[in-house]
Amino acid sequence: MPYLDQIDPIAVSLGPVKVHWYGLMYLLGFAVAWWLGARRARAGRLPGVTEAGFSDLMFYTMLGVVLGGRIGYMLFYGFADLLHDPLSLFRVWEGGMSFHGGLLGVLAAIGWWSRKHRLHFFDTVDFIAPLVPAGLGFGRIGNYIGGELWGKPTAGTFFDGWGVVFPRALPEPFASMSPAALRAQFETGALNAFARHPSQLYQAALEGLVLFCVLVWYSRKPRPRYAVSGWFALLYGCFRFLVEFVREPDAQLGYLAFGWLTMGQLLSTPLILLGLYWLWKSRSSPTLEPESR
Repeated sequence: MPYLDQIDPIAVSLGPVKVHWYGLMYLLGFAVAWWLGARRARAGRLPGVTEAGFSDLMFYTMLGVVLGGRIGYMLFYGFADLLHDPLSLFRVWEGGMSFHGGLLGVLAAIGWWSRKHRLHFFDTVDFIAPLVPAGLGFGRIGNYIGGELWGKPTAGTFFDGWGVVFPRALPEPFASMSPAALRAQFETGALNAFARHPSQLYQAALEGLVLFCVLVWYSRKPRPRYAVSGWFALLYGCFRFLVEFVREPDAQLGYLAFGWLTMGQLLSTPLILLGLYWLWKSRSSPTLEPESR
């Protein structure tokens, strides 16, 4: 039985100020990352780094997520719009964030911070990697609540009769109906043919929960340099590549090749290769031991 997604994307309205669930999900992801990272920093997992130094690291990585995510989205998914209207880069309220762009922003922030604190770049990356999946998971839940980045239709497939109806993905005349009228149509079964894969929830489960559990468990004790980063890149790349098969490609891009290759898959392929390389490299790399405190 399909489900109709009619969750209000606005969590709180205070006069003209509207707080969206998507923004709250970002804050929740940052809060979990900060909490877990602070615990590990106090345990000496970043030798020589004080709590103030860790706070600086989190501030710069959060800045890298936001700036890199927005710039990456415009370069990877909205380059034509950026050329036509360069100011669109700053209209963040219109939506549009890229994980791969955010990742590059985070790596740039880590590089700057690591050099300042005289730490090996990958020692810091290994420390940060287990903190990232929480934000990915909550972010995908925010996508689901906002009814965006939906999956492909399930009608006529093995999953026929199951899925989620996203109002923003409906054709006319359904798209312009009021929520009450749309609910009435749904209850008659008229919208069942428009059910789609909730790919946002698939990603929240794989890139968020599963990746978080694996990395936190794996990094519970010191590992060779590159190992934690390698597992992060490999698993995220594989999870994202697989979910893209049931996720609707970006309308402005469509499929890039072979009738199935999406931009998400194209950008995830280097991560899979890098993950394999870093895991291989970790076999002959030193292990950073925690500092006694």
